Order: sequence, then structure tokens, then C-alpha cells
Amino acid sequence: MSGLGWQARHILVSMDYVVIMAGGSGTRLWPLSRRGMPKQLLPFIDGRSLLQLAYDRAKALVDPSRIIVCAGRDYAQIISEQLPDLPKENQLSEPEGRDSCAAVTWSVATIAQRDPDAVVAVLGADHIITPQAALISVIKDAFSAAREHPTALVTLGVVPQSPHTGYGYLHRGPALDDHPTVFTVQRFAEKPDLATAKDYVSRGGWLWNSGMFIWRAETYLDQIRILEPELLSSIEDLVANPDRIDEIYPTLKKTSVDYAVMEPSTQGKTSASVLVVALEGHWADIGSFPSLADALEGGENKIEGLAVTLEAHGNLIMNRGGDGKLIAVCGVDDLVIVQEGDITLVCSKSHAESVKELRELAYELGENYG
Repeated sequence: MSGLGWQARHILVSMDYVVIMAGGSGTRLWPLSRRGMPKQLLPFIDGRSLLQLAYDRAKALVDPSRIIVCAGRDYAQIISEQLPDLPKENQLSEPEGRDSCAAVTWSVATIAQRDPDAVVAVLGADHIITPQAALISVIKDAFSAAREHPTALVTLGVVPQSPHTGYGYLHRGPALDDHPTVFTVQRFAEKPDLATAKDYVSRGGWLWNSGMFIWRAETYLDQIRILEPELLSSIEDLVANPDRIDEIYPTLKKTSVDYAVMEPSTQGKTSASVLVVALEGHWADIGSFPSLADALEGGENKIEGLAVTLEAHGNLIMNRGGDGKLIAVCGVDDLVIVQEGDITLVCSKSHAESVKELRELAYELGENYG
């Protein structure tokens, strides 16, 4: 192999890995999602949790021995039950949430310690994506681009299905000569107002920022070393001394991968090139009741559980109260109505973002209501 160049050697020896980020708290999906059972562990689709769906997607790409799940320590036992073939050493348990950059860096550094030549896909545990075959094909394209372009940070951008104001966007540039399905990223944009979102969709070239990434582990860690050196130093200490997690992890800087790495890299603050592969199909980040309603099948009203309606339109009705409890709805439109255990939630879809504040008010009445 001595006659091969650096890039060719890494193409031959690199292995693919998947990290599933499962640390979300799901506060805007209360009371379904609570402190003891966050949204990614709830059975939303055909009796399977969002985490299980994400794990199915990961297993279509790599063997379970090369899948890492990063989530809160409180949910370690539930995750083991939901993912029985996930190796125990592949479950990273955060003592507390420190945002995505800390979790991703810890996961990637752990993989790099095992396999310095690894190529890593970072996927979310709160997405619904169909058809799965389209996603797998796109991620394989991204793996290939990350292998063949050593300085590349690749993200997945979703072709917009509507002028959505709940997602961030990215603007794609020209395609690569050697990868016609892979494009440069010109810039990222925050969640827009409706007029701006409509403009993005009408102009074309703008994609929803999915928060899914593919890169060589070494490449990502090189960028963190430049942009967040203190964070990387602490993570390296943690990987070398895992028994010190309760001491080290709470001190890690709270910031997202987008803010810490992706956006600065598009602005030329590192040597990395930021690339995107476009995903077509149905993609939803299940972060609120409207996004959950959009993802569920159903007629004029989306209904789960025992419920009857009369002259009611566009409602999301979820009855998990059990014991034969019935929800009856008449003469109202565009509401979220959820019965979960000892809590009943009623709110308009237009106020769904305020559910997390409502949850805090309920928590003040008693910890069991949070």
C-alpha cells in the first residue's frame, strides 16, 4: 500500500459509523413527553418509538457494533430495553444535557479512539423520514463524499415541502465535479418569518437544515480543536478518564453544532469545506404537536385512541387516558387535545409553542405533573 496516496489509503481502510443523538427533552410535546419519558422513547408510530425508528435506519447502514446512542443517563435502562442488540459500551449516558456540540464531540471522540479512520453519520432520534430507502441512498452518497474529500463536513438538506417557519434553512451552491449529488453550502439561515420562507421556496436552492451530519471523525475533531479548543480538551480528558464524567461533563460549554462548527466553517474560519446532499421525501422533526400532527396519518382530524367528533375540523386528538375514557369534541377547529394519565391538555395549534411554558407551570403544582 506504500504506493498509494493519503486519500486512497483512507478510502480503503475507513469504516462507517452512526451516532444517534437521543438527548432531547420534548418539552413542547408535554404531557406525552415528561421528565421520566421523553418524546424519543414514546411509541408514536405503529407502536414503535422515534428512537427505535432511528435505530432501524442506522442498522440499514452499519452493524449494531458501529452504532453509538448518546442520551440522558436517566433513560439508559429504557434504551437498553428498546434496543436490545445495541452493545452496552455503545450507549453514552449524559449526566445532564449540554447541547448538541458536547454530545456530538463526545460521541465522535469515542469512535475516533476505537477507529481513528472512522467516517461518522450523526442522526437524530426525533425524526420521521419516509421513504427510508431515499434517506439511506442519500447518506451513502454523503459517506462517499466525506471519504473522498478529507476536509469535508457534509450535512443533509431537505427539499422543502412548504414554506415552513419552524426549521432553519441552508443555501446550496454549485455541485461538486466528482459528486453531482453533492453541493457546496453558501450559508445557513435561522428560522425565518413566513414571507422569508416563501421567498426561499420560490427562489429554489434553499433546503431545510435537517441537523444530520456526515464527516470523517478526524476532520470534525480538527475543526473543534480550532473553534472550541477548551471543549475538545475536556472531551479528550473524559474519553481517557470515563470515570470522571460527573466531574467533567457538567463543565462543558453549551452550544450547538451549527453555531460552533457548521456556520463558522462556511464563513472560512477553518479549512473545512461544508457540503450538502439534498434529501427528497417526507421529513419531519417531531418537536411540537403541529409537526406530530403533520406526520400522523388520518382524515380531517388526526385521532389516536378513543374519541368522537362532530362539526370539528383540523384537530389533533390523542387519548392515552386508558380505562375506557372517551374524548368528545364538538364545534372547534385546529386544537390540540391530549389526555395522558392524570393530565389533560387543550390548546390551539397556534399556541403550541407555549406548551413548554405551560409544562413548567404544571410542574410547580407537583413534580409528577412535569
